[in-house]
Amino acid sequence: MKENYCLQAALVCLGMLCHSHAFASERRSHLRPSFHGHHEKGKEGQVLQRSKRGWVWNQFFVIEEYTGPDPVLVGRLHSDIDSGDGNIKYILSGEGAGTIFVIDDKSGNIHATKKLDREERAQYTLMAQAVDRDTNRPLEPPSEFIVKVQDINDNPPEFLHETYHANVPERSNVGTSVIQVTASDADDPTYGNSAKLVYSILEGQPYFSVEAQTGIIRTALPNMDREAKEEYHVVIQAKDMGGHMGGLSGTTKVTITLTDVNDNPPKFPQSVYQMSVSEASVPGEEVGRVKAKDPDIGENGLVTYSIVDGDGMELFEITTDYETQEGVIKLKKPVDFETKRAYSLKVEAANMHIDQKFISNGPFKDTVTVKIAVEDADEPPMFLAPSYIHEVQENAAAGTVVGRVHAKDPDAANSQIRYSIDRHTDLDRFFTINPEDGFIKTTKPLDREETAWLNITVFAAEIHNRHQEAKVPVAIRVLDVNDNAPKFAAPYEGFICESDQTKPLSNQPIVTISADDKDDTANGPRFIFSLPPEIIHNPNFTVRDNRDNTAGVYARRGGFSRQKQDLYLLPIVISDGGIPPMSSTNTLTIKVCGCDVNGALLSCNAEAYILNAGLSTGALIAILACIVILLVIVVLFVTLRRQKKEPLIVFEEEDVRENIITYDDEGGGEEDTEAFDIATLQNPDGINGFIPRKDIKPEYQYMPRPGLRPAPSSVDVDDFINTRIQEADNDPTAPPYDSIQIYGYEGRGSVAGSLSSLESATTDSDLDYDYLQNWGPRFKKLADLYGSKDTFDDDS
Repeated sequence: MKENYCLQAALVCLGMLCHSHAFASERRSHLRPSFHGHHEKGKEGQVLQRSKRGWVWNQFFVIEEYTGPDPVLVGRLHSDIDSGDGNIKYILSGEGAGTIFVIDDKSGNIHATKKLDREERAQYTLMAQAVDRDTNRPLEPPSEFIVKVQDINDNPPEFLHETYHANVPERSNVGTSVIQVTASDADDPTYGNSAKLVYSILEGQPYFSVEAQTGIIRTALPNMDREAKEEYHVVIQAKDMGGHMGGLSGTTKVTITLTDVNDNPPKFPQSVYQMSVSEASVPGEEVGRVKAKDPDIGENGLVTYSIVDGDGMELFEITTDYETQEGVIKLKKPVDFETKRAYSLKVEAANMHIDQKFISNGPFKDTVTVKIAVEDADEPPMFLAPSYIHEVQENAAAGTVVGRVHAKDPDAANSQIRYSIDRHTDLDRFFTINPEDGFIKTTKPLDREETAWLNITVFAAEIHNRHQEAKVPVAIRVLDVNDNAPKFAAPYEGFICESDQTKPLSNQPIVTISADDKDDTANGPRFIFSLPPEIIHNPNFTVRDNRDNTAGVYARRGGFSRQKQDLYLLPIVISDGGIPPMSSTNTLTIKVCGCDVNGALLSCNAEAYILNAGLSTGALIAILACIVILLVIVVLFVTLRRQKKEPLIVFEEEDVRENIITYDDEGGGEEDTEAFDIATLQNPDGINGFIPRKDIKPEYQYMPRPGLRPAPSSVDVDDFINTRIQEADNDPTAPPYDSIQIYGYEGRGSVAGSLSSLESATTDSDLDYDYLQNWGPRFKKLADLYGSKDTFDDDS
């Protein structure tokens, strides 16, 4: 603290010394003559006027950050006309006048009352003037002067950023520029060395260095390896005063990261990998993984794998898992333990991106040997063929051998095989299989015409492991046997016109027929049509085979008559071309019809010849209609006779009465002060006697039991209802209604009288309605209707 005060005092003294020297020199060089207005008589009576003396002053300086006990003397203003008698008053104005700078109005001494900071303001412009103390009359024009704040080293250097981040590739040469850091000093760079900065490195040697004047950080060691150390922390210092002792300093931290270059080849951690695969594995299944380590990162560490040699190149493949950077070996084709039990592969790992700067480091790839052992697995049986096709003739006897399927165990144990048929594919159980040798036989005769092909599935399983099972499709074709005789292809019917004996025969066939055979084409066409041997010389008709599986039926004569015979049945024999051939006799119906002169059919019915032997169709229909009408009349008559007389009590099954007691009491209005008057429910006509029922006709008179009839003035509703229930329960004339009685009494006239006005105009009344005339226009109609008689006369 004492050293600071001493330093400040020395700086103040130095400033005052410089100020005094400059003031004296300025005083000597800026003196101007001036006249104060004194008049002197010169020679020859001339009045001589002396010029006024000008301001004597200098450009003032004040040292910043001065913290002494007394105000700092900045300088002194003095006018030549000031004789020291106190008649002149000095006035100061301008920037900071009166607040920062004050002036002694008698002596002209200027003092700084506050601590000044050059970094906030470097100079102040002030205005001085000398005036008469008594009259404030300006004695001289105002003059401007400047007070400069003289700099001291009170600001340390500051960097633009607290921390810096920079990257530099690994293996960079010495002197490679990394980053430039820059600091600034708020002190005056034109005065002394307060703002002259020098950079130096405090932390980060011997890896990095910094240029003292520019702040550029450079690498200082060759071949820095990212894989050994990736990040460095460097501290840079900036010091003012040219780096000399006593200067102020500031620091910043620089984090330097070495970026990766591809300077490391991939390397397998071992020379041989041992793997195994089951012979039951399917293609695409993973066998194992290999991984070559590459310490580089990013694209420099990407590795691709390939199989370059080995006896398993055709059975295995390798792909690259780019997330884990592993080589995935997969099965390409199935392997067989019984065929080959081990395979060897040579796998290569290579970088995808190679930096030519480091190609001299060696080949950026590595190889490894992968040995894969095939494991034996309990495999299911294997059929010798993927599918089987067998044939069997239809109608073959049960037990006929259809064919055989054969499977074997591919394992070395060669387990015995058992065969079975999937009954879901043979629901009718047409076949059976020998479980030991696989021979398939029929269980019943087959019909090709029903099913020409039968598809079944045969299972083969190991005896000791039923879960190891294989299946094979077996298609069985049913061979055709000529077991179906041909028949007419359709229900044919022929028509022939009746004609005279002298009319020539037509060459057109009566009908052309064809046949159909359910057998295969080998046992079907060609069809042969003929008449049976016994009627081969039929005098009426003949059959001509067209040799195209059709035949025509012709008439041998004319003169057919419907009166003699209107229908002919012609048997026709049809034979197929099977071995041995089969034939059937089919009957063709030929009708004799009436035709016009052109041979067109008119009618094939014989009713024209039997009209006088019976009734016509219209007569029969009329008779049937009469019978139906008579039956309807009889049914209606019987129904009416059976209707019963309507009973006295209607609605026996459905009683429309609700179980609610109905009261026709309208209440007493606003003047009714009682909650309920039970006397309203009393029928005055039935108080002293029996109340007759209206729903039935009683057989004898019923007298109510004494003591059960309540008093008319009773107001207890509960007692009243209970009394009525007891009367109903004990009444032998009442039907078995399990409900409360319904009172049909509607009551007598109201004491308030009728409110209706329907008959008021036609009856004589003593009431006076003249007051209605005073009720306004709304009641004019009522006043006209119910007014006095004079009013009516006037209206009329």
